[in-house]
Amino acid sequence: MRLGVLDVGSNTVHLLVMDGYVGAHPDTVASHKSELRLAELLQPDGSLGSPGTGVLVRAVDEARQAAEHEGVEDLVAFATSAVRDATDSAVVLQRVRDEAGVDLQVLSGEDEARLTFLAVRRWFGWSAGRLMCLDIGGGSLELATGRDEVPEIAYSLPLGAGRLTRDLLPDDPPRRKHLDALRDHVDETLAAAVPVLLAAGAPDRGVVTSKTFRSLARLDGAAPYAEGPRVRRTLSAKGLAGLVELLADLPSAERARLPGVSPSRARQLLAGAVVAHASLTALGLDVVEVCPWALREGVVLRRLDWLAAT
Repeated sequence: MRLGVLDVGSNTVHLLVMDGYVGAHPDTVASHKSELRLAELLQPDGSLGSPGTGVLVRAVDEARQAAEHEGVEDLVAFATSAVRDATDSAVVLQRVRDEAGVDLQVLSGEDEARLTFLAVRRWFGWSAGRLMCLDIGGGSLELATGRDEVPEIAYSLPLGAGRLTRDLLPDDPPRRKHLDALRDHVDETLAAAVPVLLAAGAPDRGVVTSKTFRSLARLDGAAPYAEGPRVRRTLSAKGLAGLVELLADLPSAERARLPGVSPSRARQLLAGAVVAHASLTALGLDVVEVCPWALREGVVLRRLDWLAAT
C-alpha cells in the first residue's frame, strides 16, 4: 500500500511517500519538502494571520498534488508546534481544509514523543532494552523512555531550536550574555522532567532523532547521510560541548559552510547544540546513537497498525 505522511512543522512542510505493508519494512519512495520557516511567520500576537496562513495553504496544496502524482492511496497529514501554538490555530486548520482539501490534524507534544519513540523502537528492536529517546524540533524538545513500544513517560518541552533562537539569541553570532541566559533557561526547563525520566529506570541505550541531531552528529565525526541509513552514527556529550563553543563563535553564514549544516538551519543550530548538550548531560548520557527513523515514520507505522486491526 502506498502511504503518504504530510508533516507541517516549524521549519518545513514535508511529504514522505512510503510503500508499506503489515509486517514489512516501510520503504521510502519519494520525498517532497518546502522550507517555510513557519514559526518565523507568526505575528506579534502569536497568530499566523492571513499572509502566513496563505503561504501554508499553498504549500499543503502543492504537497497534496505531489501525493496524488505519486499514487498515494492514504494520506495522513499532521501539524506540530508552529500550528499547535498559533493563537489562530482553528482558523488556520479550517482554511487548509477548505482551500487545500487536506484535513490537517494537530499532534500534541506528548503524541509526537510517543510516535517518535515507536519509530525508534521498531528500528532498533527489542534487543535495545530500555530506550531514552530525544528529538529536537523547531518549536519543542520531545523526550521519552520505556522498554516497550509505548513509552512509560513522554515529555514535550518548549525547547525547540528555532523557538530559542528567535526568543533568546537576537544577535548573530550571539553575545556571551545571551548564550549564558540560554543555557540557564534550558537547564531550568529540563529540571522538572529529567528526574521523572530517570526514575523510570536507567536506559540501556540513548537515541536521538531529527535534522538538528543529525547535523550535530555529522559535525562530531559521524558518517555523511549519503552513506545510507544503516551506518551506525553516534554523538557524544563531550563532542557537543566543543560544538557549542565552535558554533557560538561563528555567524550563521560561516556555520552553513560546515559539513552537514544546511543554510536554512545554520542560524538555529547553536541553540540546538545547547539543548542537546544540556539534555545529554542531565540524563547522564555520554554517547547516543542517531536513529534514521523519527516522527514521520512513527506516524506511518501507527497507521499500518490501525489498518491491520480494521
